[in-house]
Parts: sequence; C-alpha cells; structure tokens
Amino acid sequence: MARLEDDEKSIPTARNTPAESIQDDSAGLATIELINTNNGRPECFKSTTQEILFVLSATMAIAMSAFLTGAVTVTSASIGRSLDMTTAQITWITSALSLSSGAFLLPFGRVADLFGRKSLFVGSLFLFSIFCLAAGFSHDAMTMDVLNGVIGLFTASAVPPAVGILGVAYSKPSKRKNAAFACFSAGNPLGFAFGTIFGGVATQIVGWRGAFYLVALVFLIFTVVAFFCVPADFTAKEPLTFETLKKFDFLGTVLTIAGIGMFSAALTMGSTDGWTAPYVLSLLLIGLALIVTFIFWEMWFEYPLMPMGIWKDRNFSLVLAILVLGFSAFTMSSFFLSLYFQDVWHLSALMVAVYLLPMATNGVLVNIFAGWALHRISNKILMCAATLSFVLAFLLFALATDGQEYWKFYFPGLLLVVVGADMEFNVTNMYVMSSMPPEQQSTAGGIFQTVTKLCMTIGLALATAVFNSVQKRPALSGYWEEERQPYAAVYWSSFAFAMVSLLLVPLLTIGTQGGKERCKDGVVDDGDVGGQTAVDVTEVQTHPKQDVVDGTRPCTELKV
Repeated sequence: MARLEDDEKSIPTARNTPAESIQDDSAGLATIELINTNNGRPECFKSTTQEILFVLSATMAIAMSAFLTGAVTVTSASIGRSLDMTTAQITWITSALSLSSGAFLLPFGRVADLFGRKSLFVGSLFLFSIFCLAAGFSHDAMTMDVLNGVIGLFTASAVPPAVGILGVAYSKPSKRKNAAFACFSAGNPLGFAFGTIFGGVATQIVGWRGAFYLVALVFLIFTVVAFFCVPADFTAKEPLTFETLKKFDFLGTVLTIAGIGMFSAALTMGSTDGWTAPYVLSLLLIGLALIVTFIFWEMWFEYPLMPMGIWKDRNFSLVLAILVLGFSAFTMSSFFLSLYFQDVWHLSALMVAVYLLPMATNGVLVNIFAGWALHRISNKILMCAATLSFVLAFLLFALATDGQEYWKFYFPGLLLVVVGADMEFNVTNMYVMSSMPPEQQSTAGGIFQTVTKLCMTIGLALATAVFNSVQKRPALSGYWEEERQPYAAVYWSSFAFAMVSLLLVPLLTIGTQGGKERCKDGVVDDGDVGGQTAVDVTEVQTHPKQDVVDGTRPCTELKV
C-alpha cells in the first residue's frame, strides 16, 4: 500500500468533503476522509423507497415556481378576462413570482446552511400550498399579483434547503448521484410542462381558479411526503446565539433583496410603461448600484452570502452565462407561444396543454439520458447539443406562419427546446453544486437559483418590450401577417440569445462529471478535467485539507 510522503502536510488547505474519517498517526497526517465511490444508497436513507420519495420531493421544490408558472401560462387569457387585467398586469403574475423568489434565494440559502434545512424545506412547501389556494380566490388584479409575489417567497425558502440536503446526501461522485441530480434538474423545465397540463385540465373542468386549487393540492401532498421522507439534518447546525448571528450577512441580505428587487421591477415596468419613465430609470439605476455595492461587500465580509472566489473559475462563470442566455430565451418563447395559441389560434386551456405536451414527454426522456450521459460524455459536447437545440427550436418558431404548420414547425421546436433547457440545467447544476463544500450546499443552490430566476425575469421583460414595440408599429407587409408579427419578433429575440450562448461553448473546458472517483499518478479526478476522465486504476482516500485545482486533487493509493 502506497502512502503519502510526510511533506504532503505542507499542501495548502481548501474545502472538506463529508465522509467517514479515519486517523493515520503513522503517516503524520491530519484526519483523512474515506471516499466511498460505490453506487449504493446513501446511509441517511433507511430504504430505497424513502430515497426515491425524497428525490421526488426535492424535485418538486425546484419545480414549485415553474409548475405554477406553467399553470398560469395556459390560463393567463382566462385570468385576464375574468379579472379585467391589462397585458402588463398579466405578465406581473409571473414576474412578481420570479422577482420575490430571485431576491430572497441567497439569504434563505445562508439561513438553511446555518440553522437547518429540513424544517425550512417542509414549512415552505406547506405555506406555498396555502397561498396558492388563496390566489385561487382572487377577485382583482392587485390581489392576484401581490399573492403571487408572496408565493415567490416560499419558492425561495424551499429550494436552497432542498438543494443542500440533496448535495450533502449525494456528496460522493457516483452514477447514483448523477441519476438523482438528473431527476432533480428535471424539476424546472418539466415543472413548467406538467404545470401547463394540470392547469389546462383544471381550467377546462372548473375554470382558471381550479388551476390554483390543483397546484395547492399537489404541493400539500408533497408536504406530507417530505415530512416523513426527508432525512433529518446530518450536518452541524448553529445555535441561535450572538456569535452565530455575526456569521449571517445582514447587510448583504438587505443589499441583495433591495438591489435585485428594484432591478427586476424596473425591467418589468420598463417593458410596459416605457424605459424613459422617471420611476423606471430611478429603480433601474438604484438597483444596479445596490447590486454593485453587494459585490464589493461580499468580497470584504468574512461570512459572505455569495463567496466571490467561485467566479474566478472560468468554467463556473461560462456555464452560468450560457444558462442565463438559454433560459432567458426559453422563458421568452414559452410564455408568448402559449399566449399565441390562446389569443391567435383561440385554443382552450386544455388544448394549449395538449399542444405543449411534447415538452413534457420528451423532457422525461432527456433527463433519463442526462443521468446516463453526465459521467460518460464530455459535458462540453452536451452543452453544445443543448445550445444547438435552442437555436433550431427558436428558428422553427420564428419561421412558422399560420395555424396549419404545427407539425412542421411547432412540434419539432417543442421537442428541441426541452432538450436545450434540460441539458443546460443538468450540466450547470452539477458543476455549481460540485464547486462548493458540503456546509455551503444550500448557498450553492441559492446562487444557482438566483441566476435562473433573474434570467427568467430579464427574459420576460425584454420579450414584453419587444412584443409591445412591434405590436404598436407592425410592418405593413412582409413574411408574417400583422397579428403574428409581435410573436415572431419575440422568437427572433430568443434565437439571437441562443446564438450568443452557442458562441460561448467552445470556451468551456469541462469534461465528464460524476461517476467513480479515480486516481492516476497520485491525482484524484473529479471528472471535469479538460474534457477527459482519468483511467480507473485505484480506489482512493482523499486528504480533507488539499486544494482542488483544475478538477484534480492529490490522493493516496490504497490498492492497485
């Protein structure tokens, strides 16, 4: 058995990996953590049934916002007519949800890491279902928009603890981890797809209020499931003392909530009220100033909400940039495609759900493939396939001209758009969660979800601005009829976003992610090194206080 040399004690320290530790006094080393690389069930689950139900509960947490957005999307025309809402007020239903969710994700991530995850997770699911039920009783536009903003708070408080528990439970690279994260990643795009189906069916039977009642029922059921199946917190919780409160970034919390809130509100209002309106410009500039202040504060504060050092990783920044562009385009096209089916084709909510069904069915298949592919195929190739799928999907949407072309343009476009969304989400989620230590997994989830919520808000705001601009000044003649021109303009905007994201892919250097940790020449491969995976020649033990550089870290060979 080969051993580390004594001089390895001089290796600089970095993050710890949660595992069962052993002491090697003879080698003069500190605690060594055993890396279990098999594909067995994590020890925190008493049965495979509990494990499956937990993963489903975590998936529903990340699907909360998308599920409700999907249900609202297919019922937006009905809600607007019933509550006498303008187009701007209708878009605020989803914008308020994304705005409040995006603003509070980082603070709730830190709360979950410090004070425990399970109670915050289960409580958030319950309150989400209660306020969804309340939204179904809305009788005016203001009540509807405000309640959806409150609902966004509970999506923000549910996702970080769910991500944190999942990240710690599956802290060791394995095929089982890839499958769990593929299922989890499916929550966002598939939540939207199944939300449209549930919303369409409920609206067809009892009206648009039924969509909110059904969403409330679904998440009330998962509240009960989560209460019994989510494992108890198995990472250290901080006591509620003055010393613990000193570790919470109160100023950063205020800056991020105010900054993101004002910036998102300005984007949403600017698309309908005009970008030159004084209050829009004020909110936009103050919001940007607060966000910049937040960044500088996080670089100085000892316990930041967002560790700024992670952005020095080029791949980390690139995968998030690609995701921002892709999901902004996905939000733009999905919302206005559904609105097009309702307002131009005059389809019922149920038929809209049927027309969007290819997204749900293909999304299931794509995530099954992702669970199989993440540790086998270079993730750079997967990201390239995702961005190309987005480009082709939005091009098909933009080129369609009339109602006779669903099978020729919209059907293949819907199949492709979910490939782009699911693949980008899987690769990015896995990379982000692997970039931070176990005690900050909820913070990692908060960062990731904040980025996705912001890009959804930005995408919807830009799409609304483009739509309104073209609708007011349509071309007198051209390829598209006048009624369709504003929708086509939105699809072309999505196409432009996707093209930019495609140009960023060649800059990535990530390879495979997950799978069994391997050791070669004294180095552990985490599966994301320059597009290659090391040869499986040994099982390893990893020193807990060693740097991870370019996806590798020093290791000790245990057996050849």
